[in-house]
Amino acid sequence: MGIITAPLVHGSVEHLFNNTLSLLILGVFLIYGYPRSRWRVILFVWLFSGVCVWLFARNAYHLGASGLTHGVFFYLFVVSLFRRDKSSIAIMMAAFFMYGGMTMTIFPRQENISFEYHLFGAVAGIVSALLWRKLDPKPIIKRYEWEDPENADDPIIGEQWLSARQSDPIVDDEKDLIELTTDVSDSEKVKTNPIRTEDD
Repeated sequence: MGIITAPLVHGSVEHLFNNTLSLLILGVFLIYGYPRSRWRVILFVWLFSGVCVWLFARNAYHLGASGLTHGVFFYLFVVSLFRRDKSSIAIMMAAFFMYGGMTMTIFPRQENISFEYHLFGAVAGIVSALLWRKLDPKPIIKRYEWEDPENADDPIIGEQWLSARQSDPIVDDEKDLIELTTDVSDSEKVKTNPIRTEDD
């Protein structure tokens, strides 16, 4: 019975508050980021950590949902290393910023704290990441046409541009303008440099 009920029992109000807050925040990350694997991860971490504590932990009363919180945290951390998409990395960074200290609490630090629940919860989270890392689809990355390397240097674009320039009526006006300016400049040259005659 303790395997199922231990995460629901806490030693004090402070213990309950700390585990509830961390489980709420990490659970939101898990439910939002991994909708297909979320319940599998929670159930597996709950049972795996409980069975391992029952088999291998010290002869003491191990209470609290800290094994579940550590399992969810390590799942978010490890699965992002395998997936490497923007959503997973963002979730992992937010979780690590808030609860990165969980990476140290899997080791024995205080006598009255069950590091075994933390350790086996972390192992359960890592195993869950290995099992269901591909279950949730990765977000679709929107790509634009100019990002496609095949269309980056399209020779057809240059031909179309030249044909458009040749058929553009503005081009004819520009030619007329150039011819007009050359005529004007030639006439000015004649005025400024008159030809000397024998009478002068």
